[in-house]
Amino acid sequence: MIYQKYIRSSRLIFNETSSAFEPVAAKAYRTLEHMVVTLELAPASFVTESALIDRLGLGRTPVREAIQRLAWEGLLDVRPRAGIAIAPLHPGDWLRVLDARRGVEVVLARSAARFVTREATDLFHDAALAMQKAVISGNVLAFIQADKALDEALALAGDNPFAARLAAPLQTHSRRFWFRYKADTGLAESAEHHVALIRSILAGDEDAAGKDAKRLMALLRGHAEAAATR
Repeated sequence: MIYQKYIRSSRLIFNETSSAFEPVAAKAYRTLEHMVVTLELAPASFVTESALIDRLGLGRTPVREAIQRLAWEGLLDVRPRAGIAIAPLHPGDWLRVLDARRGVEVVLARSAARFVTREATDLFHDAALAMQKAVISGNVLAFIQADKALDEALALAGDNPFAARLAAPLQTHSRRFWFRYKADTGLAESAEHHVALIRSILAGDEDAAGKDAKRLMALLRGHAEAAATR
């Protein structure tokens, strides 16, 4: 329940109509995560806590909480007296992330198809529409946001906070690798696989949802294998 409440309260801070109601700690986390995923904070670079507080325009406590959470997720490395290191990007690690992610994504997809609620249904529809609009406009950042929204809908609908907590950092790492190695050519194909998964979940078809989750992971793994051989 705690994780589901976080999902409900923290979705889409980039939507101006909802950001005013988001807890400051959740806003700090989401903004900082977005900066890491989209490489605004360059891989293997260093930054200070005070610099992040200035950039985010938020208080020390919420920013520090966001830093600690991202450090736990492996995206930041807090080094006393040296600053905060942004996690490097090694192409081969994308394969490791996806190997760990595959099973839990299938669990969440099947569970979401079984337990999807009206609230989650609306979130899935919004995510699918946002993805399609991003493809049409070629807006990679909008696609990244829609993908994040889909993951949150999946966490809410799946009714399995243990699987959701396990999946969330893996999804973030995977998004970061995708942004680095595939964002320039992968929008339409990725959207097609994501929307197929959404359709199966909303149809309440557990088997189809599980298969679509596997197909999506297979697509991403193909991208990761290509990146690893560059």
